[in-house]
Amino acid sequence: MIIPYLGVLIIVGLVGFMGVMSFFASFIMRPRNPYAEKLTPWECGMEPVGEANAGHFRVHYFIIAILFIVFDVETLFLFPWATLLTDKGLSGFIFIEMIVFVAILAIGFIYAWVKGALEWV
Repeated sequence: MIIPYLGVLIIVGLVGFMGVMSFFASFIMRPRNPYAEKLTPWECGMEPVGEANAGHFRVHYFIIAILFIVFDVETLFLFPWATLLTDKGLSGFIFIEMIVFVAILAIGFIYAWVKGALEWV
């Protein structure tokens, strides 16, 4: 009963072994040179504000990251839409549905732009 899944089990085992070995190799071969400047928190070239463990950090970087993810996911939904648009039975419904989807995202984009969330300070 396990014979049909033997190939999958071998691949899963090989991938797990390679993952563990890559972590082990990076642990063995990494440079060990800690110093104060190297151990300070860093977020994309922005100087940290206060102590990170006390909750003092700049939120602007994270807002940009969340906006990027939202609009990146939008493009993932556009590809299947483009392929389904050729279907004759549902093409009108699919087109209107995607126009509503893009309009909602455009309203969110305009709101973020007006609020200044896209300006890098």
